[in-house]
This record gives sequence, C-alpha cells and structure tokens, in this order.
Amino acid sequence: MSNTHLDCKGLPCPQPVLQCKQYIDAQQPKAVSVVVDNEAALQNVTRFLENQGYRVGNEQTAQSEWRITGEREAGAQADKAPVGQTATPAQGAKTLIFLAAPGIGEGDPGLGEKLMLNFLATLPEMGPQLWRMILVNGAVRLAVEGSPGLEALQKLEAAGVTILVCGTCLTHFELLDKKAVGQTTNMLDVVTSLQLAGNVIRP
Repeated sequence: MSNTHLDCKGLPCPQPVLQCKQYIDAQQPKAVSVVVDNEAALQNVTRFLENQGYRVGNEQTAQSEWRITGEREAGAQADKAPVGQTATPAQGAKTLIFLAAPGIGEGDPGLGEKLMLNFLATLPEMGPQLWRMILVNGAVRLAVEGSPGLEALQKLEAAGVTILVCGTCLTHFELLDKKAVGQTTNMLDVVTSLQLAGNVIRP
C-alpha cells in the first residue's frame, strides 16, 4: 500500500474527510490507509470510503488511534453524490431541519424542551417532503441513549429521514459512545446538505 498512507492525527473536523477526498479525487488509488486519533473521525472517514466504493476495515493501533484501510474491489464504482449525500431526494422532498439546541426558544428551558418534543412528534405530518435532519451543538443530546426525544427520531429515521449528528459536538459533550440514532457527521456533510436543501427550517 505504498503512497497511499494519510496521517490525519490531530486534524479538526472535517479535515480528515477533506484530505481523503482530495487524495482520492486526485489519485483514484486502489487502496488507501488513513490514521486518525478520535472516534468521530474514524466513523466519518469509514463512511466516506465506503461511499467511494472501498471495502473498509480498521484496527486500533494505540489508545485513541486507529488505522483505517480501504481497498476498492474490481468493478466497484464510487458514489458520485457529494459527501454525506447517500441518495438524491425526490423533487419537492428536500426540506432540511437544522437543530442547534435540545429545546425551542428562549426563556424557560423546561418549556423549550417540551416544545422540542412536540415538534419532533409532529414532523411526520410533513410526509415525504422531510428529507434530512442535522443536529449540532446541544441538539446532539436528543440523539443519545435516554433522551426523551430518541423514540421520535428513531421513528423518523425508520421512515427514511436521514439524521446527521455532529461528531465534534458528540465528542465535546463526551456522548459519542451513547449515540443511539443517526449517522455521525462532519462539517463538510453539514455544508453540503445545506447547499442541496431546497428549504431549511431552524425552529
């Protein structure tokens, strides 16, 4: 696997994924090896390589350090969709919900959290128009074990809504291993999703 090694230790999100993307776009290697030093980068790089048609494996080489290896099988095709975009939404079905807090509005935090639960429970009324949800900052708490909003998010995901949960935010709150719904994501995914969305709702 000569000339395929990328050292992405110490790089903030979304640099590990960006470095992989730039290298693969330029070189189209049959095999690639990437070293990362946090679980969010491990999940993000793994998902990106899989979307690019690589068979992916990883091994933990030290505490909080992993080597991710990808090998493109003969005839495998890269996913031509942008990072974080696993399928092109149907016409008129590109509404994105952007959540940055576990509650809605200012004032009483308890009331804000109740409003958020009501909001999540009502989202299925949007039907197929609802395409994707992004959870950043304190909103990632909605996607973890024990969250009162978890069941509503799991139902939305089961109905086909893509839920992207900020890996940097999960790591900051020490919740990465408690995520129970959605895909761990990075800022490149977030920017791409905002660009593709026809309508963005920020409650």
